[in-house]
Amino acid sequence: MEAVDGLEDGAVLEILRQTRRIALVGASARPERPSNRVMRFLLEHGYDVVPVNPGLAGQALHGQRVVASLDEAGPLDLVDIFRRPADVPPVVAVAISLRARTVWMQLGIVEPASAALARQAGLAVVMDRCPAIEWPRLGLGRP
Repeated sequence: MEAVDGLEDGAVLEILRQTRRIALVGASARPERPSNRVMRFLLEHGYDVVPVNPGLAGQALHGQRVVASLDEAGPLDLVDIFRRPADVPPVVAVAISLRARTVWMQLGIVEPASAALARQAGLAVVMDRCPAIEWPRLGLGRP
């Protein structure tokens, strides 16, 4: 079965290997939320993660200062989006303006128009995937 984003495993593997700094849009302080667990996973695997959530701005989440907007998170390599598909277009627009290398839409998030804009601007686009699932599936160890 082909992935909705059209990426082969090698491309996802390269994204995970080359990424260092991630903005996590839709970060949550609630431990039961997927964004909270994924943020912890990314930090534990050596990534520099900037949580983005206007309602938590200025607080610390897993030891990282939360910023109110994606604009405050740059420079960055990857924007990990935990938002509804309807909220994706403005996030992608800012990711493009910040010259991120990759836009990553989490499980269940598919936004083809934003994906096309990001690709047109030269960004890699991952959709309907989770790095915490892809990491072990692709056999990656510790960075």
